[in-house]
Amino acid sequence: MLIIGMFTLHTGSSLAVHAFAMADPATVTWLRLTWAAVLLLCLGGPSLWRAVRAATRRELGAVVILGTASAGMMLFYSEATARIELGTATSIEFLGTLVVAVAALRRRRELVWIIAAAVGVVCLTQPWQGELDLVGLGFALAGALCVIGYIVLTQRVGAGFGAVHGLALSMTVSSLVTAPLGAPGVITDPNPELIGFTLLIALLFPMVPFLLEMVALQRMSRTSYSTFSSLEPAVALIMGMVVIGQAPVVVQVVGMALVVIAGIGATRGDRRPEPAVPGQAAVPAHPGQGGYENSS
Repeated sequence: MLIIGMFTLHTGSSLAVHAFAMADPATVTWLRLTWAAVLLLCLGGPSLWRAVRAATRRELGAVVILGTASAGMMLFYSEATARIELGTATSIEFLGTLVVAVAALRRRRELVWIIAAAVGVVCLTQPWQGELDLVGLGFALAGALCVIGYIVLTQRVGAGFGAVHGLALSMTVSSLVTAPLGAPGVITDPNPELIGFTLLIALLFPMVPFLLEMVALQRMSRTSYSTFSSLEPAVALIMGMVVIGQAPVVVQVVGMALVVIAGIGATRGDRRPEPAVPGQAAVPAHPGQGGYENSS
C-alpha cells in the first residue's frame, strides 16, 4: 500500500505542476483538498456522522490538528514544486521526519545521517551555480515541519476513527483552512477545465495515497513504515522525470541517494521490537518521542 501510495502521490504532484499554468498553487491545492473532502464525505456515509457524535473532544481536536497539518503540508509543497524540482522539494520535506527519527534514538553517532542528508540536499540544490530559489526552499522547509505533525496525528486519528472517517474529517478541515487562500481565485475566475482536472489530481493526491497511508500505519511497525518512506524522494525524482521531464544531473542523483540512505540508516538504527498486529495501531506515547504503545 505504501509503495502504491508513493507512486500515486507523486504522479498527482507532477500533474499539479501542469495545473499551475492555469491557476496559482493555492487555488489548485484548495480545489484538490475540497474534491477529496467531498468524495470522502460521500464515501463515509451516515456512519461518519455517528462516529463524530461518539467522538471525544480530544479525538476531534486531533482531527483539527491533522487537517491543519495536512493543509500546510500540501500548500507549502505545492508552492515549493512551483519553484523548484519535484525531487528536490520532496527531499527537503523529508528532512523533518529524518530529524525526528534521529532525535528519538538519542545517540550522538546517529547525527551522521543528518549530515549525510544535508550534504544530499546541497547536491540537489547546487547552490554553487548561483540559481538557488530561496523562496522555494523556504516553502519546502515549512512543509517539512507540517510532515512531522501529519505522521504523528495520522496514526492517532486513524486509530480513533478508522481510515475513511478519519481522512474524510481531516480533509474537510484542510479544505476550510485553505479556503481563504484558494477559493477567491475560483470564485472570481471559474475555469471548468481546471475544476475537472483537479478532480483527477485529487484522486491521485491526496485521496488515494493518504487513505492507503492511514491504513498502512495501523498495520506496520514504526521502523518498517519509516524505512519504506525513506524511498519517497527517489520516487519523486522518477515521477518528475517521467511526467514533467525534470531530468537530474549526476550530482543531483548522488544527492538523492544520500538522502535515501540517510533515511534508511536512521530508521534501521532503532532496534527495539515493534510487532505490527493487524487491528492495532502503533501510536506514539508522546509526539516526537521514540516510545510507542499499542492501542486498539
